[in-house]
Amino acid sequence: MRLGATTFVTDLSMDPRELAREIEGRGYDALFLAEHTHIPVGEAGANLAEMYRHVYDPMVALTAAASVTNDLVVGTAICLVAQHDPIVLAKAIASLDHLSGGRFVLGAGFGWLREEMEHHGVNPDDRWTLVREKIAAMRALWSEEEAEYAGSLVRFGPSWSWPKPTSPSGPPVFLGGAGGPRTVRHVVDYADGWLPNRTGPEVDAVLETLRAEAERKGRDPESIRLIVAGRPEPEFLDLQRSRGCERVLLLLPSAGRDAVLPVLDQYAALAQEMNAAT
Repeated sequence: MRLGATTFVTDLSMDPRELAREIEGRGYDALFLAEHTHIPVGEAGANLAEMYRHVYDPMVALTAAASVTNDLVVGTAICLVAQHDPIVLAKAIASLDHLSGGRFVLGAGFGWLREEMEHHGVNPDDRWTLVREKIAAMRALWSEEEAEYAGSLVRFGPSWSWPKPTSPSGPPVFLGGAGGPRTVRHVVDYADGWLPNRTGPEVDAVLETLRAEAERKGRDPESIRLIVAGRPEPEFLDLQRSRGCERVLLLLPSAGRDAVLPVLDQYAALAQEMNAAT
């Protein structure tokens, strides 16, 4: 099990380049960034923390982070796939993955802020189908010389698109979410793993369901990977190991150096120990 970090990087927090250097320099293995394209003015957005309104585009911020590090894995936690044109997003992800030498992990989510989706012309009720089809369409663009896709909501004719990601299958895809029945079906059907937005006992029940559903559908239950975010205290880490978690992401404040670096320092020795052992 490895130890990385996750946060909202904004124009008010540490610069993503500086943050990435400090993270890698302390022995952490990954930086995962959140996404919101914008926050619509209104009741739903009014109660959200300031970081939601100021967050950088994660592909741009992660490209900056990858450019100043050597081995740091960069990922999204999470990318709101339904709100993106899949051809444009596939190009951005492939470019980042190619330029970083294959260090990108796609944490993908279905979204929860209905007004945000609607501003993109997305019917919130369609988001589950959109994420499924857009990821399938992106994988076609990543892996095929002449790619095309025909789904119920996403379709395009034969197309060329380069660069390709470093892996022929594209970057790993982890689906975020609480782990309800619909999330379980999606993870088993087309994702490499699950990135839950919780860490309590309910995660164990979902994992059991995921593995049973995978077996029912003829997929190796052990192929479903797990990434969890939280404070890496001993009891928490023991629990994640028992679940077969491959990476824990330390939750960092969306803030300046004075707030972020002490948190990184607190777990730096642990990060070096964990990441040296894997």
